[in-house]
Amino acid sequence: MVCYAVPTAAAVLLHAIRGNKPSWKNNQKYKSLNLLLFGGTIFGVVDHLWNGELFLVGPNILSDISLGFAITATIIVSWGVMAHLEEASRKKTSKAVN
Repeated sequence: MVCYAVPTAAAVLLHAIRGNKPSWKNNQKYKSLNLLLFGGTIFGVVDHLWNGELFLVGPNILSDISLGFAITATIIVSWGVMAHLEEASRKKTSKAVN
């Protein structure tokens, strides 16, 4: 029931890292990842709040945490695909201009 804890931790950690690494602070790619992770957190909190399970810990906490890692990994992979496609599009546009 606490599967949203993993993307929350990842979002907070990335936010802290971005604040300490000048090259990441204003980098749009890392801002996008941070927003996606916070979006996953908000979705999880709203879902659990809606179902009255916000602070419940299920009988199998390992399963809940594993689900959180799966959600976080899906967000990161989706972000990676989007970042790759954006970079490929930028290169294609750059070649077309030249």
